[in-house]
Amino acid sequence: MLEGLSLPDDQVLRVAVPASTSNLGPGFDALGLALNLQLEVSLRGPAEAHEIEVSGPAAAEWPARGDLLLSAFDRVRQAFGGTASGRRFEVRSEIPIGRGLGSSGAAVTAGLLLGAALAPRDVTRADLMSLGLAIEGHPDNVAAALFGGCVIAVPRIGTTARIVHLALHESLVFCLAWPATQLATSVARELLPKEVPFADAAHNPRHLALLLEGLRSGDPELLAFGSEDRLHVQHRLPHIPGGAAALDAAREAGAFCATISGSGTALFAITDGASASAVAGVMESELRRADGQAWSQVVEAVTLPPLPMIA
Repeated sequence: MLEGLSLPDDQVLRVAVPASTSNLGPGFDALGLALNLQLEVSLRGPAEAHEIEVSGPAAAEWPARGDLLLSAFDRVRQAFGGTASGRRFEVRSEIPIGRGLGSSGAAVTAGLLLGAALAPRDVTRADLMSLGLAIEGHPDNVAAALFGGCVIAVPRIGTTARIVHLALHESLVFCLAWPATQLATSVARELLPKEVPFADAAHNPRHLALLLEGLRSGDPELLAFGSEDRLHVQHRLPHIPGGAAALDAAREAGAFCATISGSGTALFAITDGASASAVAGVMESELRRADGQAWSQVVEAVTLPPLPMIA
């Protein structure tokens, strides 16, 4: 439950929202995992109109997400009340843009949480999930950013989305790598076929069941077999320079599973602590070889993200 806060002009309201990876292979548009790359937003006010100042590693790319942040903030005010005055938003983001790491979902979530913190009535995360789904159009990244951890999010007509929290084995370690090339979600969706063979449609839920048990138990074989996808990876991977070679190298270096993060171009791998640095490193090397620049990071899952706090 988010209780409305009174924010004097000389105080700042701050929130930190995690990045997220989605799909994890066969969990298309349903499975999300919050990761500890952060979007931090400080809200000051009032102002004649909304203003945004951006800093941090993704500052040059981030302004495209500003409209999402403001839209979500205003959507909460329209739904639950609050002052209509403008506000000043100071944004610092570690989340790469256009790489399938939930940058838009994080922006939406930050706006929702800040708007709810200033609402004159109590607002739940479930309330915000409904608003976030309306803005994003798919639930997995917003659900992970709002609720943390590993979640399955399924929209339901006429009511809130159903969120199921999934267990993660403590031995699992997560790796990311991303190239300079970006791939907008809208473009990535255009790469997908309008129809798929029945065998491919049946393949994904079978393997998703194995993946979920692999995440719970830490079983490498279940993670490897369970992460196989036939709905989106094969159509998007050719558009990630060096992507196929990077995934092969990750598996050879000890990744239990390796796949595209969200719609790409980032890659995501699951391994253990002993292999994590090597897995991240070889993915980065193969992406850099093909694309000129690339980055990698060993990351952690984020549990329930903290609510906005007055600083």
